[in-house]
Amino acid sequence: MTSHVLTGSVVGLEACAVDVEADISPGLGACVIVGLPDAAVQEARERIRSAMKQSDLPFPRTRVTVNLAPADVKKTGTLFDVPIALAILLAQGDLPTEEKISRLVAGELGLDGRLHPIHGALSLALLAREQGVQECIMPTANAKEAALVEGLIVRQADSLLNIVEHLNGRTPLPIEPTRTIVTEQDVESGLDFSAIRGQEQARRALEVAAAGGHNVVMQGPPGSGKTLLARTFPSILPSLTVDEALEATRIHSVAGILPASGLVSSRPFRAPHHSASGPSLVGGGSIPRPGEISLAHRGVLFLDEFLEFARPVLESLRQPLEDGTVTVSRAQGTVTFPARFTLLAAMNPCPCGFLTDPDQACTCSPLQTSKYRKRFSGPLLDRIDLCIEVPKVKPEALIDRTAHEASAVIRSRVQAARDRQTARYRKLKIMTNAELSSEQVRTLLQISDEARTFLHQAIERYRLSARAYFRLIKVAQTIADIAAEDTVQLPHLAEALQYRSMLEKTS
Repeated sequence: MTSHVLTGSVVGLEACAVDVEADISPGLGACVIVGLPDAAVQEARERIRSAMKQSDLPFPRTRVTVNLAPADVKKTGTLFDVPIALAILLAQGDLPTEEKISRLVAGELGLDGRLHPIHGALSLALLAREQGVQECIMPTANAKEAALVEGLIVRQADSLLNIVEHLNGRTPLPIEPTRTIVTEQDVESGLDFSAIRGQEQARRALEVAAAGGHNVVMQGPPGSGKTLLARTFPSILPSLTVDEALEATRIHSVAGILPASGLVSSRPFRAPHHSASGPSLVGGGSIPRPGEISLAHRGVLFLDEFLEFARPVLESLRQPLEDGTVTVSRAQGTVTFPARFTLLAAMNPCPCGFLTDPDQACTCSPLQTSKYRKRFSGPLLDRIDLCIEVPKVKPEALIDRTAHEASAVIRSRVQAARDRQTARYRKLKIMTNAELSSEQVRTLLQISDEARTFLHQAIERYRLSARAYFRLIKVAQTIADIAAEDTVQLPHLAEALQYRSMLEKTS
């Protein structure tokens, strides 16, 4: 007798349906798993054998053949443990035959029969809905995550025996209620813009960046407040939308770093160390996994000591910054991960850091400074929208006790600007000005005649590339949105060019 149990295989962020078939035939006692299983799937035989023994469930003493179909798709991970065990029980008549392919099942087994959490439960739940399956069984630790999918009954199980009792109609598994996605503003305690002294220009530029999703480079001497500004930046970002929360949750689920709540409810903030490798940043591995830029999707990627990163690592950011996705190619296949993040980079002006410090002399030679800055290539520089000079804070500003504008006030302006963009691009899959293509800039954005004349002069004076030209207009549109104006005017363009002209000085 051949049995069938439905599960899925997670490849990148997507899950494809896998039919677990089991056949029991006469022969020496052996369990063979075919269908391109990796080492973790092959080891399932020993976990299943022990789990069934500890659960007082019979394991066949004859030959067992398990096939994971389709056989030409690589099967990875431990989520196949439970489906294989159920397929074996179904094949030997210990489960009712009408249960085949009636639900999607996934889970990792411990040697004692308990279920351990898996990666990618949200992708599997979405697959179940796509396959027209009304119910799925998940480990208790993954039930909250799977319950984010509407129209799907999610049952939580603690052990293999619990699932068998449920399928035999004895003790039903509890149902995890479908969850309503609620997002929140998760800000570290004490990190508020009201605590920042001085740096008025940097505060304004970060507000523009938050409103339009623009990439920022901050340059200044050590101790000027670059890191504090970056870590306070999430406090002025708007809350995640429902779709954004689902995207972020799916990525973190596949990476295996989902919080206990089963939902990424606030914008991600990722700050990898400057010793990070290329694959850790963009994703990769023999089994492609999301990197830091994908984990920062719809949030912030903060690269402190920007020019201390290896140049090949920095260059790997070029395509994700342009496209909002990253494609990882390996021998086993090609996987595309979303990577629509806001880049915040902090850098010193020279190796010693004191080139722009008025109180401390720089010890770097011109050659050292030139070599240091050349780590920031022209193509990467072209993808940055704003460059902020962060000077050393004056003593009178440090001791000033005057109350400054709080993050909540700035966030309200940022949210209003985002709302204008959402309304403007409601027919497109675009959420911010930074996501516009060059053609969309031409057709969707309105520029006054005075601003067009000024723009033409700026192109000739600063020798702007085509990419820099369109990025300049997008920043100007964000400034207009903050001012609640539909048309880009000369003052908006002049402010945007100010950030661009500062950026040109860093090259």
